[in-house]
Amino acid sequence: MMMIDYMNILIGLMILIIGVMISVAFLTLLERKVLSYIQIRKGPNKVGYMGLLQPFSDAIKLFFKEQIYLSYSNYLCYYFSPILGFTLSLMIWMLIPYYFNMISFNLGILFFLCCSSLSVYFIMIAGWSSNSNYSMLGSLRAVAQTISYEVSLSLILLSCVVMIMNFNLLKFSEYQMLIWFFFLMFPLSLCFMSSSLAETNRTPFDFAEGESELVSGFNIEYSSGGFALIFLAEYSSILFMSLMFSLIYLGGYNLNFFFYLKMVFISFLFIWVRGTLPRYRYDKLMYLSWKVYLPLSLNFLMFFIGIKIYLL
Repeated sequence: MMMIDYMNILIGLMILIIGVMISVAFLTLLERKVLSYIQIRKGPNKVGYMGLLQPFSDAIKLFFKEQIYLSYSNYLCYYFSPILGFTLSLMIWMLIPYYFNMISFNLGILFFLCCSSLSVYFIMIAGWSSNSNYSMLGSLRAVAQTISYEVSLSLILLSCVVMIMNFNLLKFSEYQMLIWFFFLMFPLSLCFMSSSLAETNRTPFDFAEGESELVSGFNIEYSSGGFALIFLAEYSSILFMSLMFSLIYLGGYNLNFFFYLKMVFISFLFIWVRGTLPRYRYDKLMYLSWKVYLPLSLNFLMFFIGIKIYLL
């Protein structure tokens, strides 16, 4: 490759990261607005027109606050885990199958599974290194939850891979020209949706940051920049899971407005669920993962393998 190609890839990645950051900022605003209307009140509406500048105001406030130095923490791990977690959540965005100027993955789904399973380490390290009982409990819950749902999530993705016989995310649009996988795999798509809720630690599966019993969970000791980075990582992973859902089940990747509309609608579903559902009980969460989703995804995997063998 020529030097100019590397420069183009670098510029493309920088534009992508800036785009993700801005979209995360406005996703937080959308969440606060939607939740406020669900609770019959007004959301942020003072900073800028209709509260449009509120996310930037929050970001400036958070990053300019004083950083707390904990006396009894494992300081290096405590300091760097939000940074590494945020970097990892941005790295997954390289998977977007752009047609130009980008790195194209033939093994995109494998890369996604590797990165999403790595993200749990940073939550675990953040909880452990804070040296607080609440954060330790929160991180332990997050680890158990993520590992449980990772298994069913990978099996659900494997069913889709069996259907197209390729790990490349670009291929999904070719196989969904006539009918979306959402209709072909309706129960699996719903399982994927709720597994991605559990994967991103969102309501009703937000045990890692259960305010009612763990104060604030694994991020209790974080303030200012560290808290902001944990927050950004969570919301960028929500956006990415919405993107994956649109790619795999709602017609694949197209460079048009409708694709982004589908993605925004799935992100809105994440917020809607938060506004309407109460938190699960912890043993029910594990029961759901191991006794409902795992057998269901395994059965569907066998079913799709059978169909593929029959057609071949």
